[in-house]
Amino acid sequence: MAEQRSQRMTRQRKIILEELRKLKTHPTADELYDAVRERLPRISLGTVYRNLDVLQENGEVLKLESAGSQKRFDGDIRPHYHVRCVRCGRVGDVENEVADLDVSGVNAPGFTITGGTVEFYGVCDICRNQEKASRPDGPQGRQ
Repeated sequence: MAEQRSQRMTRQRKIILEELRKLKTHPTADELYDAVRERLPRISLGTVYRNLDVLQENGEVLKLESAGSQKRFDGDIRPHYHVRCVRCGRVGDVENEVADLDVSGVNAPGFTITGGTVEFYGVCDICRNQEKASRPDGPQGRQ
């Protein structure tokens, strides 16, 4: 019975989902909490975390996990890949289609491989532009 209660779309859960779907930045729970507080000033961070877990379990949001990084969330549940900036950690969507990962030839002793994920990495435009601007031969260094 408790499981049914956790699956119900509460007002708080609905607002958390709405706010997440508005954001294309793949926010952390803390970042989403700041956005949700605009509409629900008395909501707790713990409530946001718990509801994100339920929404992820229900397949309504994606939880993006990468070693050494905070979990981020995506309201776009269609199958797609992500790219992460190696400098600032910003996450974006890969817009074009990429061939699915073929795990049929993967050999990992002691494991039966059932799937995998691919995450692309690079430098985002913001970090690249900041890097260019800070170089001595960059725009402000030229005379």
